[in-house]
Amino acid sequence: MISRFLKSIIIGLALVMLFSCENSLKTIQEITKEDTLASMAAYNVLYERSDSGFLQVVLRSPLMEQYDTDRNNPYTEFPEGFEVTFFDKSGEKVSFISAEYGVNYRKKQLLQARKNVIVKNFDTQEQLNTENLTWDQKKKVIHTHTFVKITSPDNVIFGDSLWAKEDFSSREIYNMKGEIEVDEEDDN
Repeated sequence: MISRFLKSIIIGLALVMLFSCENSLKTIQEITKEDTLASMAAYNVLYERSDSGFLQVVLRSPLMEQYDTDRNNPYTEFPEGFEVTFFDKSGEKVSFISAEYGVNYRKKQLLQARKNVIVKNFDTQEQLNTENLTWDQKKKVIHTHTFVKITSPDNVIFGDSLWAKEDFSSREIYNMKGEIEVDEEDDN
């Protein structure tokens, strides 16, 4: 009698184990992950911002996606790159930034640009090239901890990292290397 009862329990447990559901780790992650779909997507974006009739900013991007799932950290992503041109009050180009990827955290006022980042200052005719750049719009500074190349009409400077005011009027380049052309007067 006990062996029959024991056999019934073993068979019952085997059947339960055979037909029990087991979720893979991947399935559990899919079910529990936060929704990461863009709340808005726009293609071939041309955005112009003006103030009192004067053009201030022109943004171009093949794809712009806006994410608002986390109310504390909404962001706009440019997965296929972007170009932004800034203008002064007279309508002249002041500066330009482009990259192959970008993400702008709207509440933090922080733009992170990656892959072939180019920053131009049209007034000083300087150009910054790097692979990663962070623009802190609150503090009005840009910085990177990656290799930088700054080209001006007179020289080319290289460095391991950079901190600068957003208008490039003041900057610090770390481990700077390069050739600077110096005008020498001829004594003959």
